Amino acid sequence: MKSRLVKAALLALGGLAVVAAYAYAQSPIPGINLTVGRANSPQEVATSLQILALLTVLTLAPAILIMTTSFTRIVIVLAFLRQALGTQQAPPNQVLVGLALFLTFFIMEPVWSDVNRNALQPYLDKKLTQSQALDRAEQPLKQFMQRFIREKDLELFVGIAKIPRPRTIEDVPFHVIVPAYIISELKTAFQIGFLLYMPFLVVDLVVSSVLMAMGMMMLPPVMISLPLKLMLFVLVDGWNLIVGSLVASFMGR
Repeated sequence: MKSRLVKAALLALGGLAVVAAYAYAQSPIPGINLTVGRANSPQEVATSLQILALLTVLTLAPAILIMTTSFTRIVIVLAFLRQALGTQQAPPNQVLVGLALFLTFFIMEPVWSDVNRNALQPYLDKKLTQSQALDRAEQPLKQFMQRFIREKDLELFVGIAKIPRPRTIEDVPFHVIVPAYIISELKTAFQIGFLLYMPFLVVDLVVSSVLMAMGMMMLPPVMISLPLKLMLFVLVDGWNLIVGSLVASFMGR
């Protein structure tokens, strides 16, 4: 019996080896070699620095995505909504972040298309230098962010940076616009979160008052209010209203 099992195993391994060899013959797997050597010319040093800068940008890509797009406002509002409903971990964080990401891709698509058309593609076609491509890529992002920056927040960071008072928003450096935009988005997200809390807070107060009037002190109000809040949210088609309002707050201006 053992010998039969061993033979069957060897036959299976042999069949897998044949299949793997055939697959490799049909589509060979490419090899990747990464070597670190000594630079012998200034051009090689410049190329190495460019690769290092590219890796640094890729490392900071999540922060750039969060801080220069609509992601911040959307994910904070969704988190406030979950807390207002009182559903603990439903929807889970992965669902909220995924929804925020796809909504961000939807909202930012015109901006990124502009960057790709006027900056990235000309740079890949060698029609622009790297600095020119970066300057062109900044413009659509600055135009997007300036629509949602409060003047008070912009004045704060212009004063901290101690730069000359800009005549237009285009004259403001990128490193000044980004923190001003983040602060403005945080305030807007908290304002929306406050408005979201109010109807659910009313439900909690009503349920608590009714239970106290009935003398049901030992029954946790959340056991009654949570189903009521879920029913209310579903009846008004809450997800449609929240997502539609968030998208319109960026694209409707």
